[in-house]
Amino acid sequence: MTEQLKEMGMRMADLREVMGYTAVEVAERLGISEEEYRAYESGEKDFSFSTMYNVAKIFNVDVVTLLNGDTTPQLTGCALARKGQGFKIVKDNQYDYRHLAFTFKDKLADPFMVTVLPNQSDLVLHSHSGQEFNYIVEGTIKFTFGDMSYELEEGDSVYFDASIPHKEEPMKGKPARFIAVVIEK
Repeated sequence: MTEQLKEMGMRMADLREVMGYTAVEVAERLGISEEEYRAYESGEKDFSFSTMYNVAKIFNVDVVTLLNGDTTPQLTGCALARKGQGFKIVKDNQYDYRHLAFTFKDKLADPFMVTVLPNQSDLVLHSHSGQEFNYIVEGTIKFTFGDMSYELEEGDSVYFDASIPHKEEPMKGKPARFIAVVIEK
């Protein structure tokens, strides 16, 4: 258990109490067992990005608030992210996310630059609420959506119902990068 996981778990527990939810209620909304949810709150289990995103939506906070406790997104006119910048989120050594609008208040969508390294044998299908748009910036990706798979190359895009399990795997032994925009319904 890392210090970051413990801190994230404590923020989850605090938010749950402030919102007046029981652990059972949050677990049910996430579609997991109470035991698994309590392991997140205690910092014993690492989060997938989808789980973090779903928890943030339940508590009506930005995912960055769960990650570092920062509640300062205040920009309402324009949020700028320079090349290579954005709030860095690395999960399970599978996906490297850069949140490109984390300082913007009341976002209708969450844009990310995502990098996936090759030879990831343990990539799992994930799902979250809303819809998602992915645009391939570099490399080739095997996009799995439910029981279908597509090979996507630089310049290709896909828009989909994010509640259906999906994953993005780099192909040809090279890293791949894509822009992911998550839109809430």
